[in-house]
Amino acid sequence: MKPSTNRMLTRIKSVYMFIKENGTVTTQQIVDEFGITPRTIQRDLNVLVYNDLVQSPSRGKWTTTSKKVKIS
Repeated sequence: MKPSTNRMLTRIKSVYMFIKENGTVTTQQIVDEFGITPRTIQRDLNVLVYNDLVQSPSRGKWTTTSKKVKIS
C-alpha cells in the first residue's frame, strides 16, 4: 500500500473514532481536532457515509451508525 493511502486510511479511522467517542459532532469540530481542511474532512466523511459508518442527522453534524465495526 502506498504511504499516502495508508495515511488517508489512518486519518479516516481516527475521524470515525473521534465521532464515536464524542457522540454527535460538527464538521468544524472535526476540522479543529485534526487541523486539516474542511474539504479533506468532507472527503473522509463521504467515505464513512458510503460505508454506512456515519450519518448526518442534520446539516453539518455527524454521528456514527449502529453498524458493527471491528477496529484493528
